[in-house]
Amino acid sequence: MAKVCDICGKRPMFGNRVSHAKNRTKRRWFPNLHKVRVMVDGTSKRLNVCTQCLRSGRVKKAVGQVKTPELT
Repeated sequence: MAKVCDICGKRPMFGNRVSHAKNRTKRRWFPNLHKVRVMVDGTSKRLNVCTQCLRSGRVKKAVGQVKTPELT
């Protein structure tokens, strides 16, 4: 799974992990992504969306179907 938001294109950031002795090693910061069912052109699709896009209202979540118990 690519760690990229399908809405805003947010990707992992790169930097250094710095120890107390100032030793530097490479590290990555990943975006907070969630797999969400979203309405796109009237159909629902599963997209990887970052939480910032969810909170700001950039996506319209698809409403799930309500399961009804079967009568036997």
